[in-house]
Amino acid sequence: MTMRAIRTIGDPVLRTPAEQITTFDTELRNLVTDLMDTLLGAPGRAGVAAPQIGISAQVFVYDADGHRGHLVNPTLDLSDDTEDDDEGCLSIPGLYFPTRRARHATAHGLDQHGQPVTITGSGFLARALQHETDHLRGRLYVDTLHGDTRRRALREIRAGRYHSRPR
Repeated sequence: MTMRAIRTIGDPVLRTPAEQITTFDTELRNLVTDLMDTLLGAPGRAGVAAPQIGISAQVFVYDADGHRGHLVNPTLDLSDDTEDDDEGCLSIPGLYFPTRRARHATAHGLDQHGQPVTITGSGFLARALQHETDHLRGRLYVDTLHGDTRRRALREIRAGRYHSRPR
């Protein structure tokens, strides 16, 4: 079991779009294993994306609503209907804010062997798929916030009120 350190807000890797994966080899399979080990060892978890462990690669793992797996080079189809719910992030530990997300999401991508994968979810699973795909694009959930909620989140982050983890 290899748990990797989670990068926290302020680390440039979290704000940089990840590179598309073109080679499906042992290195990718080891990365997927490390991501899942990291996820399963983390508190309050739903997913972990490669940039969160310092690797610029379009892959994430998830464990939400009884669904566990990984997705490489994902794209999303989102419903028009939305819902607000508290959302947090391992890269901004300890802070949670109401975040609007599509209620339903279908993610298309590949598995660690390069085979096509599609996963469809609602509620928490849809939220996790959107959250992790955002990480691969260099976005954090706080970037989706608006108005007073966004101002409060940025104030909390600037004040260092999240619980930073050592690297």
